[in-house]
Amino acid sequence: MKAGGNHSFRIAGRFAIHLHGIDPANQAPPTDLLPGRNRRATPYLYSEADIAALITAAGTLRTTHRVATYRTLIGLLAVTGMRVGEAIGLDRADLDAPNGLLTIRNGKFGKSRELPLHPSTVAALGNYLDRDDRPHKTPSTPALLVSTTGTRLLYTNVQPTFHQLVRRAGLQPRSAMCRPRLHDLRHGFAVNTILDGYRQGGDPRAGLALLSTYLGHIDPGKTYWYLSAAPELMILASERLERHLGGDA
Repeated sequence: MKAGGNHSFRIAGRFAIHLHGIDPANQAPPTDLLPGRNRRATPYLYSEADIAALITAAGTLRTTHRVATYRTLIGLLAVTGMRVGEAIGLDRADLDAPNGLLTIRNGKFGKSRELPLHPSTVAALGNYLDRDDRPHKTPSTPALLVSTTGTRLLYTNVQPTFHQLVRRAGLQPRSAMCRPRLHDLRHGFAVNTILDGYRQGGDPRAGLALLSTYLGHIDPGKTYWYLSAAPELMILASERLERHLGGDA
């Protein structure tokens, strides 16, 4: 099989594995069929109900401030698609509420960018910052999201807490390679953004370019990976192609 064929087969294989996770009746190719292929996790695309369940589960955490912090973090990741490290690296000064902007400084590869926010997101962040139970004692930190001791959140603490919330929310793996991960909130944002573009009849190529910039990708090819495991997106793309070809098989 030629290299190009290998690439196409792998894309089809990822799609088949994702469908198998949804319905076991769909057959999936063996993961070791192609020697030397990287075993990359299949994105876990959260539904709105899944995200609501995670936010509800956060209500079981100890202290009202911790509840608010994790609800804010999960919501922020879901509606902006930023990286987890970018979210916990935000400072209060990075929020420009009057203009509805959030600045990510020194993101991956040292790049910075501004994210336009929906007014509801600006309001939610403002409410979090104005909470009476927000720690004000030393050590002081400029961080936007803070722990119960008033320090910046650490990924090593956020990750296990998120897994705890996944269990409490009752979210189950869809396959051995498709398990709920914190990073998959970013995948979901990417997929939903392009889905909205298709449904509104816009130009997917232009939308993809904007999405790549919004996500902070240097290589647009990285953005394609975020979209490779979404059956609904593939269906919409194929329907548009069929219309373009006049419905011919």
